[in-house]
Amino acid sequence: MRLLVLGGTEFVGRAVVEAALGRGWEVTVFHRGSRRPPAGVRSLHGDRTAPGGLAALADGTEWDAVVDTWSAAPRAVRATARLLRGRAGRYTYVSSCSVYDWPRPAGYTEEAALVTGAAAAAEATEYPQDKLGGELAAVESFGADGSVLVRAGLILGPYENVGRLPWWLSRIARGGPVLAPGPHDLPVQFVDARDLAEWALGAVEQGLSGPYNLVSPPGHATMGELLGACRRSTGSDAELRWTDAETVLAAGIEPWTQLPVWVPAGSELHDGVHGLDVSRAVATGLRCRPVEETVADTWGWLRGLDGAAPVRPGIGLDPAVEARVLGVPSAGRA
Repeated sequence: MRLLVLGGTEFVGRAVVEAALGRGWEVTVFHRGSRRPPAGVRSLHGDRTAPGGLAALADGTEWDAVVDTWSAAPRAVRATARLLRGRAGRYTYVSSCSVYDWPRPAGYTEEAALVTGAAAAAEATEYPQDKLGGELAAVESFGADGSVLVRAGLILGPYENVGRLPWWLSRIARGGPVLAPGPHDLPVQFVDARDLAEWALGAVEQGLSGPYNLVSPPGHATMGELLGACRRSTGSDAELRWTDAETVLAAGIEPWTQLPVWVPAGSELHDGVHGLDVSRAVATGLRCRPVEETVADTWGWLRGLDGAAPVRPGIGLDPAVEARVLGVPSAGRA
């Protein structure tokens, strides 16, 4: 297979590249050149937001499939898809479950109502609208039968560039009392980026098309299993102090961001981010590795970094707030 990955140097794109190389595919990556792609690929440089930025893709080369992870203004997807129309067999766009309108009922499928979006939008707006615009752009050029829309939920694993799992690992590695938002058996859904990549490449091989919710099946993991795996992987002496949702919310702590992954049980937010029906993806080959493996491999990657873990602004809890809620003088060692 000849695969073109738009990006390919970070998180999901990198996982796709590594999975394709593992299958013996011929891989080309198109990126800005600010990060080094994995060894063994053909590297093309360009900036999709700049005039003439797609020139490196205009030489007539053909590919069996394209994987695109773009998350900003949809016009970049539209321009690339139009350029590659007739030169690529299938266009796989890594979208998001954020494209579904709110509120979302627990167990929602790919038939749930969508937000609005526009393939021609030239400026980035809100993440859900931008992702839907990207979907529309892919379908516009490759048709419903030639495009795969990967509506991913929470994505974790090595090279994560958001910082949710890296924050938990770093916090638990510091030790001491840790605010663990309950309940312990709260169901959570996520997909390891490597499992997403394997499914996406399998979708190309099978000739799949259309939208697919992509995250672990219900029952795959709980908040307790996730944080317990963090404690075991880091070898920490941290004490997980399970705290009820009412106490957490009363302290003004933001679910999902300040306590990554966690949202209160029974809430609209929990239904929306941990309530996806993924039976369609499972039926077409989705397999999710154990939470212990995702956590351990992410910790191994973090330990090999030269600098601090990548954590976006707003992710993670202020140690002073954590200490106040737990009633301790200090929430973990610095």
